[in-house]
Amino acid sequence: MTTTQPAAQPGTPVSTGRDDRAATPVVAFIGTGRMGGPMAANLARGGFDVRVWDRTVAHAQPLAADGAVVAASPAEAARSAAIVITMLADGAATEQAATGPGGLLDAGPGIIWVQMGTVGVEWTTRLAGIAADRGAVFIDAPVSGSEGPARAGQLVILASGPAQVRDVLAPVFGVLGRDTVWLGPAGNGTKTKLVLNNWLADLAEMTAETLSFARRLGLDPAEVVDLLQSNPLGAPYAVQKARVMLAGDFSPAFALKHALKDAELAAQAAQASGATLTLTSALLPRWRDTAASGHGDDDVAAVYLTA
Repeated sequence: MTTTQPAAQPGTPVSTGRDDRAATPVVAFIGTGRMGGPMAANLARGGFDVRVWDRTVAHAQPLAADGAVVAASPAEAARSAAIVITMLADGAATEQAATGPGGLLDAGPGIIWVQMGTVGVEWTTRLAGIAADRGAVFIDAPVSGSEGPARAGQLVILASGPAQVRDVLAPVFGVLGRDTVWLGPAGNGTKTKLVLNNWLADLAEMTAETLSFARRLGLDPAEVVDLLQSNPLGAPYAVQKARVMLAGDFSPAFALKHALKDAELAAQAAQASGATLTLTSALLPRWRDTAASGHGDDDVAAVYLTA
């Protein structure tokens, strides 16, 4: 069953069900990079007691100015927390932060582990199993949105997992996003995220190819974009990316290396499920080449350069 939970007021006192972690819960945030950093900052500014850790200390240290406590390890961050959020680059990094030396699960049983990074179906299943073995409540809750919405607290949270912790998480999710959609058992959030980001990848590729096609026909691509915007064919995301492509400003809103990772995860999930993603499979080789040629940290719009 899918339910939508609107943003809640930040800092609302809630009961966690743990005697030592009652009232407004302490939140540990593991992974404070381009997405995680703004999210952790919003929680700290929103009245939560926040503990942060990142394997690159320089990413976490600025959050002290927002009131967060910088921890020396995931375990130290999680020790006093009722809720632990992970927002790391991939499944391997997430598992290491959870179970490696000084891992977050060393904090003991009973924590609510909210996994918000995009790690794919196989890793989500693996991490959920690890959480169950260690007595943690596992919530699979990747987000839809890029760095701008993360800074503005306007993400859409694709949550899945046990229903009994929804009320505890509502104030936290209310600070991080404009909507929380509950999608059923853990794993459905990740599956939904892969479907959405596969759509994004195909739109980005289609946009790059359309502009290149128009240019090679001797047309003005900007005029084509104006025509698309004026009729139902012009999806707002595609029009926005088209203008970025034509401007040549590839400042990363969603880095190509991350879009490529998500497209690869979607292709893997499709293969495992028996689905066929013809468009995605076709774009992957060129996207890999574009990322490897020095554009991995540029916005996904950089795929226009090789279209």
